[in-house]
Parts: sequence; C-alpha cells; structure tokens
Amino acid sequence: MAPARKHPHNATFAELARLPEDTRAEIVHGEIVQRALPTMQHSRGQTGLAAFLRRYFDRRPGGRWPGGWWIGTEVEVEYERHELFCHDLAGWRRDRVPECPSGRPARIRPDWTCEILSTNRRRDMVDKFRVMQACSVPHYWIVDPEEKTLTVFRLEPHGYLVALAAATGETVRAEPFDALELRIAVLLGDEDEDE
Repeated sequence: MAPARKHPHNATFAELARLPEDTRAEIVHGEIVQRALPTMQHSRGQTGLAAFLRRYFDRRPGGRWPGGWWIGTEVEVEYERHELFCHDLAGWRRDRVPECPSGRPARIRPDWTCEILSTNRRRDMVDKFRVMQACSVPHYWIVDPEEKTLTVFRLEPHGYLVALAAATGETVRAEPFDALELRIAVLLGDEDEDE
C-alpha cells in the first residue's frame, strides 16, 4: 500500500475528486491516503455482513424483518472538511434520515459504521476511531478476518465503550442490529446463513 501523500495544506474532497476514477483513497487528517485492495478474507467478510444486514435491516420498518435502516458498502462519508472516509459498510437509521443518503460524498453522519481490518489496521483502529468518536457516530464495528473476531463499540458520554467482543463459533446480538442473532462465522463469510 502506498504511504500517505503529503500535502502542504489540508486536502479536501475537491482534490480527492480530481484523482483518476479508479483511485481508492480517503482523506485522513488532511492527507490523501491510498486504500489497499481488499484480500479475499476482507471481501468475504464485507459481502457476508452486507448480505445479512441488507436482507433483514435495509428496508422499511415493520413486517417480517426489523428493517429501519439504509445500509451501504464503500460509502464515502465526509465528517469534517479534512476527514473523509470510505467505509467498508455504513448505515443510517431511517427514522433519523428519512431519505437514502445520496451524492458523493455523503455529508450526513451515519448511525453505524464498520471497518474490516486488512493492511490498514492502525488507520481503522486509531485514526478513524478517534474521528468517528469526536463526530458522535453511535456505533462502530471492527471485524478482524485474521483473528476471526467482531468488536462492537457504542458511543457513551465519555467516548466509545466496548459493547461486545465475539469470535467465530459464537452467535450474538450485536447492537445496533440486536433484534436478530448473528453468527460470527456467517459475518466472516466462513458459513452460509442457512447452515
């Protein structure tokens, strides 16, 4: 993965948008940084979790499934002028955001974000963590495909609190999607949901 590109000033979305269309990049602490291409484990975790959440939660509330969310993958979200992240997954509660967020980047704070760790571990666990905490994102998930774990952070008045730590082989109710049980092995793409 390429190191952060140094800018003599704080980068903005306008600069990011001028990069070639196939550039995978974010703005972290005012610097444009390249995002690594996902590994197979990262990809399986992202698609497994996205499929689960979309099926049960990315719909209007009521009916057979809980619903009540807008869920997206690879969504660019601008938190501050010089902090723009492309989350592996992000979600907005429909009761707070009645219309699906649109445009690039999304400028409405998500209610939940999820990062799947790969080569950018420090960025996800330190840099993004601090910005999302400061910008009051209520829930932040870290999925670690190597360790086969899920860590759920909940925002409290003094910062993020670990609300849940789980590993493959466990079935959990992970907030904010705790209306249904989730098998960690399904989240990681190691098992099918109907097994």
